[in-house]
Amino acid sequence: MVKHMLDRSRDLDHVYAALANPARRRITERLAEGPASVSQLAEPLSVTLAAVVQHVAVLEASGVVRTEKVGRRRICRLEPGALTLAEAWIHERRMSVDRALDRLGDLLAEDDR
Repeated sequence: MVKHMLDRSRDLDHVYAALANPARRRITERLAEGPASVSQLAEPLSVTLAAVVQHVAVLEASGVVRTEKVGRRRICRLEPGALTLAEAWIHERRMSVDRALDRLGDLLAEDDR
């Protein structure tokens, strides 16, 4: 159980670290529209093709992106599982805050009576 929690936390750390960079977020946003080659990902960014390759490598290492070689091109795809992990973590925090606010609301309502 603890090992699973540590693995999940480490995976989540990698996802958030990968998404902390604006260029990698833009790449992720583009891939949400569908698969793209590294060259296509580089077009709207003001960085070199080599920099995009490095960004893609970080995203791939974090599990956010999956790549495959198709002929001479490297095609990138968004891997929704990694984003689901981040979404679940945010949802859990939001639920905790919502429960605390509900309890506070109940206490304030009791005071009003």
